[in-house]
Amino acid sequence: MNEVERAVEAALFAAEAPMTAEELSRHLGGADVAEALETLAAHYAGRGVELVTRGDRWHFQTAPDLAHLLRREREDVRRLSRAATEALAIIAYHEPVSRAEIEAIRGVQTAKGTLDVLMEAGWIKVAGRREGPGRPTIYSTTPEFLAHFGLESRRDLPGIEELRAAGLLDPVEAVFAGEPDVEPDEAAVSASELDESA
Repeated sequence: MNEVERAVEAALFAAEAPMTAEELSRHLGGADVAEALETLAAHYAGRGVELVTRGDRWHFQTAPDLAHLLRREREDVRRLSRAATEALAIIAYHEPVSRAEIEAIRGVQTAKGTLDVLMEAGWIKVAGRREGPGRPTIYSTTPEFLAHFGLESRRDLPGIEELRAAGLLDPVEAVFAGEPDVEPDEAAVSASELDESA
């Protein structure tokens, strides 16, 4: 292991938060860290601790198959409302996106609290303002979103075929196809129900 690799390993081990290659390079006096990161990632692959990248940020994490050994107490499961789940999916697939665009896709108004919940969870952030009338605020996902869902980048989000194979689109597609054996209230939520959950 050369000196740059050792320095990168030490910096990431001591870092309070994941770091980009550029941040690491600046921290190490301008050293070229790209090769060292790849070498370290290969070195730690399959070990109890792995070096991974999430949204261009590098950090050490426990191997997923060993996480249960380190869990001290059960975490409280915090369920997202249907409105928050829909808003998160829309932001992830269409970012950057404004609240009005989220509402246009959902077909109902989205309560401000819905986006606040996602921001408190650290999964979305304000990404700026759209050029245009009113300059609306636009939202995008965060590296924490990628890390929480085990994604390296947004390219790893499931596509239509994967969602269809998992059976997640069947009820919706059946309603739009007009199949008589599927009750609309089983396959889709009414706009009033969505509005209430917002």
